[in-house]
Amino acid sequence: MKIKKLNIKNISKIIDNYKTKYKEGFTSKEIKSLIKEYNLDSKKFYESLGVNTCAIIDDEVITYHCDIKSALYYILENRDKHLWEWD
Repeated sequence: MKIKKLNIKNISKIIDNYKTKYKEGFTSKEIKSLIKEYNLDSKKFYESLGVNTCAIIDDEVITYHCDIKSALYYILENRDKHLWEWD
């Protein structure tokens, strides 16, 4: 069953179960699909995602699940990253 509406309570479930090419995280194409699927403001998403650690697999930048989740929490909570949340 696919979750249609994103909210604070289901972010982890959605991101942890999102079909990705690599188990490590999301390709840029998958991030764009996620943004479209959940009708997110892409500018706001990328601002919330900010600078983060990533991996490179087969010449593709991979954004970790935890960073995607954090960006979504910041959007839904309408806030910026707290100082102690920087890694």
